[in-house]
Amino acid sequence: MHKIIPFLWFDGRVEEAMKFYCSIFKPSKIVSVNRNGKEVMSATLRLNGQELIAFNGGPHFKFTPAISLFVHCRTQKEVDRYWAKLTKGGEESRCGWLTDKFGLSWQIVPDILPELLGDKDEAKAGRAMQAMLQMGKLDIKALKKAHAGR
Repeated sequence: MHKIIPFLWFDGRVEEAMKFYCSIFKPSKIVSVNRNGKEVMSATLRLNGQELIAFNGGPHFKFTPAISLFVHCRTQKEVDRYWAKLTKGGEESRCGWLTDKFGLSWQIVPDILPELLGDKDEAKAGRAMQAMLQMGKLDIKALKKAHAGR
């Protein structure tokens, strides 16, 4: 079976990006690095089991929020940790989305969110959705509270 591996086009800073991402996601590993002299041209990373290829392609293409990396989080502590590290030098957005300092978009999402939003009780699901739409970083306690109608 063939793997599907995200290929990320950077305008320079590939070496900085790969070290940054490996410092955040554990376990992580730089699998391979291809250099042109001292400059990193491409690298394959494994972040918590997910392979990514980072390429130093230059200024021709930019990241947009149309493509994002989705991070499943079991706890609020995980949400908080990833949010704090990935927004450092980046930008917070809404509904669990952020853009890191390299311009790459991420979604930091607690695993309970699909359950709350998919509740068969439309009123509960709707309250959870409305709460989520007001948030930047997602707050599990607040989402559960809204879902319950409190």
